[in-house]
Amino acid sequence: MQLAKYSASGNDFVIFHSFVKRDRSETARRLCDRFGGIGADGLIVLLPHEEYDFEWEFYNADGSVAQMCGNGSRAAAHYAFTYGLAPKKMRFLTLAGVIEAVVDGEMVESQLTEPKILKKGIHEEGLEWWLIDTGVPHLVAFVEDLKQFDKKIAKKLRDKYDANVNYAKITDLEKMGIRTFERGVEDETQACGTGMAAAFLRANEEGRVKERVLIYPKSGEELQLRIQKGLYFKGRVEKIFETFKEGIV
Repeated sequence: MQLAKYSASGNDFVIFHSFVKRDRSETARRLCDRFGGIGADGLIVLLPHEEYDFEWEFYNADGSVAQMCGNGSRAAAHYAFTYGLAPKKMRFLTLAGVIEAVVDGEMVESQLTEPKILKKGIHEEGLEWWLIDTGVPHLVAFVEDLKQFDKKIAKKLRDKYDANVNYAKITDLEKMGIRTFERGVEDETQACGTGMAAAFLRANEEGRVKERVLIYPKSGEELQLRIQKGLYFKGRVEKIFETFKEGIV
């Protein structure tokens, strides 16, 4: 089986395509293991679909299934175009719904599924959190300094609310920073697309940023988010390497 390792703004993924739908939880754990495998935040498997360009299976590094992953959607789109599975402008199916994406060189923009604000005014650890579903659930709080990110507190809230946890900082009307603790990885990651989208949505709802912002995750890479009859997310995608591995189907 031919595999590719991708990075989308610091989030890394192992990707391959197959004609067979099956439970690949154990495969995900093995491949995503950073000591005994290739190492990644998640596994993405592309499968043919009658109506859309393809559908995907997405697994977190611990083997759990995720409905959606923002950076993963951009990496999957780049892979699909690179390997001739889809045109530059494509539509594909995830458990969260249909994703539209456009590939332009190393830049990929995805239109995310319609977000849902699940709850406002959650008070925990001296901060006010919103719970927002941008394909997967995210807790979002605003802080003055991203150094306030606390992994122990993030883990506690992740377990209590079964959600990803985001500390975000608003720099000005057009810039934000963010740090995210991701469930399924069970650690802070270099970037989380749906987390960035959730933070942007809250900031925009509160009138603290414009309809278009630049946002910077822990990786330091610049990403663009905008609201224009939908929520759009754009950034750089890089294929790190490709390899072949036996025993993968």
